[in-house]
Amino acid sequence: MSDPSAAVLDLLVVRGTRQYDGEPVSQCEHALQAAALAQTAGATPALIIAALLHDIGSMIDPGHGGIPAGADRRHEEVGAQWLARWFPPDVVEPVRWHVAAKRCLCTIDPAYRATLSAASEASLMLQGGPMLDEEVAIFQARPFATDAIRLRRWDDMAKLRGVRTPALGDFLPLVRQLSTAGRLTLV
Repeated sequence: MSDPSAAVLDLLVVRGTRQYDGEPVSQCEHALQAAALAQTAGATPALIIAALLHDIGSMIDPGHGGIPAGADRRHEEVGAQWLARWFPPDVVEPVRWHVAAKRCLCTIDPAYRATLSAASEASLMLQGGPMLDEEVAIFQARPFATDAIRLRRWDDMAKLRGVRTPALGDFLPLVRQLSTAGRLTLV
C-alpha cells in the first residue's frame, strides 16, 4: 500500500479491533492509550506517533508469517521496517527498540518486572528474558534508547479497560506531519 495514512487507518481501525495479546483492551485501544500517555507527558510529536504505532508490526501480518504460536514474532522489527518506508528515525527507532527496553528495564529496575502484566511477562521470556549487564550497556548506548524506555513505560500502562482517549483522527495530523513521504491524506 503506497498511502501510509490509509495503511495506518486500516491496521488500527480494522485489524486493531482484535484483543491485544491477552490484555483487557483491543490493539487500537492500547495504541490510543499509549499515544495519549505520551501526549500527556509532553513527548515530542515523533514519540507520540511512535507510541501510537509501536505495536503495528503485530497487525501487519495477522497470520504472523507462518511463525508458530508460542514463538517470538519480532513484531518490533516488523513494525520498524514497515514504518521506515514513511517515517523518520525518531518515530521508527523507539518502535524498533521498545521490546529491548522492556528487557533492559527488567535488569536495571528491580521493581519494574513486578509491574508487568501476565501477558507481558510471558512475552518477555519469548523475547529473551531480562538483559545481561553487557546487553544493557549496548542497549543504553544506542540512539533513541531513552525514547524507547519512555515508550515502553507508556506501553505497560496502556492496558486499562474503559480509558477515555483522544480519537484516532486526533493523531492523524501528526502522522501526516511526520511522514517523510509528505503525501499523507486523511481518508
